[in-house]
Amino acid sequence: MSTTPTVPQRRGRGGRERILAAAAQLFAAQGINATGMEQVAEKAPVSKRTLYAHFKTKNDLVIAHLQGLVLTGATLESVLDREDLSPRERVLMLFDQIATDAGPVRGCPFIDAAAEFPDPESAVHSYAREQKLRMVRLIAALVRKLGCREPDALAEQLATLADGAASRAMVLDEADYGRHARAAAQVLLDHALPNTDGRDKGQ
Repeated sequence: MSTTPTVPQRRGRGGRERILAAAAQLFAAQGINATGMEQVAEKAPVSKRTLYAHFKTKNDLVIAHLQGLVLTGATLESVLDREDLSPRERVLMLFDQIATDAGPVRGCPFIDAAAEFPDPESAVHSYAREQKLRMVRLIAALVRKLGCREPDALAEQLATLADGAASRAMVLDEADYGRHARAAAQVLLDHALPNTDGRDKGQ
């Protein structure tokens, strides 16, 4: 069983940064709903007054946490924005688990957050949905560059494969589980590319 690392204390580190770092560790270790604001304040460490000065509600903290993951590229979708890779490489790298420190495999943070905030109208669920819709748009743009037929439908299929693989990797605690979905994604791409005869295009 892995242990949750402590938040390193550095001179000059702001209260907001410490709060988000503490929240990220606690959310990953025990889930969002199981983590109380007092626990976050204690781990940061900051006073409750400081915590609520930065984040008026827990929803605000959770959304800021998810936004931070997007900004730092610590999400499944981050590879889709990489300009150093070809469109096909970016799509296939969706199925490679993001390397993390020793510990349990984590699934998609947006799916996890939506599951913990099941009301579709809640702020957290809405933000998670926006990110998953953005993922499909990014995939569609990439496969369109490859000349794929029906890029929007293909993007939905590839996103479903990627999200499913990430979820199963988490449940099974198997970091390389995505290899199974990657093989299926390659077949989908090969069949969707015109005049490829199964060969890679769009490199």
